[in-house]
Formats: sequence, C-alpha cells, structure tokens
Amino acid sequence: MLIRPLALILLLLASPLYALDRSQVADSPENVTPLLNGQQIPDVTLKTAQGEAVNLRELVASKPTVLLFYRGGWCPYCNAQLAGFQPVEKQFTALGYQLLAVSPDSPERLNEQKFDTDYQVKLLSDPNLEAIRAFGLAFYLPDEIAAKYRDWKGNTFPTLPGSDRIVLPVPAAYVLDKDGLIQFQYVNPNYKVRVDPQLMYHAAKLAIKS
Repeated sequence: MLIRPLALILLLLASPLYALDRSQVADSPENVTPLLNGQQIPDVTLKTAQGEAVNLRELVASKPTVLLFYRGGWCPYCNAQLAGFQPVEKQFTALGYQLLAVSPDSPERLNEQKFDTDYQVKLLSDPNLEAIRAFGLAFYLPDEIAAKYRDWKGNTFPTLPGSDRIVLPVPAAYVLDKDGLIQFQYVNPNYKVRVDPQLMYHAAKLAIKS
C-alpha cells in the first residue's frame, strides 16, 4: 500500500515544479547550490567598470573563458587571488582564453581598485546579484559578522531589495567553452581557500583539447 504514494512523491520531486531554484540565497556558504560541470551558464547581464551593460553569454560566445567570482575589492583574499593569476595570464591568453572576474562591487568601486601590475583580467560588476544568484553562489552573511563588516572601513555591501541582510558570493572559478558550457568548476565555502591558478590553467588546456 505504501508503494504507490512513495512512487507519486518521487515523481513529483522529479517534476519541473520541484526543480532546484539556484537563485535562492543560501543561509550559509556551505549550503549554496552552484552550477556543475556540463551545465549551461545563465543568461545574465553585468556591467563593466565604465558602467556599460554586457551580456555574459555574448561575452563567452566570443572566446573560451576563465570566469572568477570574488567577494569584492575590499577582500584581501580576493585581491591575492587576482594577483596570483597575473603570472599565468599570458598562458591563458595564448590558449585563446579571456579572463573575467565578477563581484558585487559597483562599476565605481571597480575603478577604485588599484593593482600593482597590468591585469588582463576584465573586472565586471554584478551590483544586483543577478549572476551570483543565477550561478547558485549567493549566501546571507551571518548578522554578527555583517555588523563587523559594516563597521570595517565604511564599506557598502550588497543586499536584496527590501532587506538589509548582506549577500555575498562563495568564491568560485569556472572554465567555459564558447557554447557557455561549464567544462570545469571549483567552488569552496571557505573563502580563505582559492583554486591554484596552475590547476585552472591545466583544466583550461584540457578543455581546449576535448
């Protein structure tokens, strides 16, 4: 007698009505639901440091892409990660890749970010958290930590409309082909741990050969 109800439940869970909604903001970095290898990137719009709107799929269609998501220019771990890519940037571009880095920082804040070297990484703004949510990387910062962040250097942090809770992305790295398919991804809920640029390079190299 229990077989039919159980089968019905499994059928409902497998239906589109119960499809995973990655745009929901997770309650912790451990509970995000990021896009996986083989999945298509979402159709989202970002902004350049000059405030120009750009479509991510159109950017990716122009050439294979290494895509980074980082918390913001205020984050020392993020700046260290971007700096770590500088020595191998030419290796990526020699393979035909472009390097994009997305954060919630406004275009104005992107212009304020100063680096010691000339980067080929193109910084993009996701001020409305559209891409960050669509990639399944968004989470709410705990209130006690958020209070400390707000007091730190007077930074303005991203929130959703009608809420004052800070939303951040879990740092992530993707290798994308020109069709917008994810060939490799690295997502770590520990923001202090970032993917090695050499690992990304080898993943990008293998993706080109596949």
